[in-house]
Amino acid sequence: MKEYKFKINGNEYNVAINSVSGNLADVTVNGKSYQVEMDGAQTANPAPVQAQAPQAAAPAPQATPAPQQAQAAVSAAPAAPAATGAGKAVKSPLPGVIIAVNVKPGDTVKAGQVVAVLEAMKMENDIQAESAGTVVSVNVAKGDAVPEGAPIVTIQ
Repeated sequence: MKEYKFKINGNEYNVAINSVSGNLADVTVNGKSYQVEMDGAQTANPAPVQAQAPQAAAPAPQATPAPQQAQAAVSAAPAAPAATGAGKAVKSPLPGVIIAVNVKPGDTVKAGQVVAVLEAMKMENDIQAESAGTVVSVNVAKGDAVPEGAPIVTIQ
């Protein structure tokens, strides 16, 4: 197992590559496990894992840094853990700190189900799924600071 420490926009990430099988990597980021699909995976040498700062079009916020899941990528441009297909992002209604994430990729959710809890101005705000579906990606972790409009989860 290889372990890396990243500091991106002032946020620290502890990333461990547990295993790589073909184009799938089992990684742990800040204590949370993820299955990462890599484009153009190499069989001899796995690609380095890189944590990504937020992007506007990806399921991660721009400008204000928010720790994100790590994404292994062989290409020069790393990508945040994005939905593998089309999906609808459940976005943060205001800036704050994620204090709970109630779903994980693969979970089935109903419209109105609480997917995360955001603390803003010393108040807890339930972030609810806008529609029923399957969680394709979770773009935040407990303790992440997120700006208004930041994608919290993607539901397909």
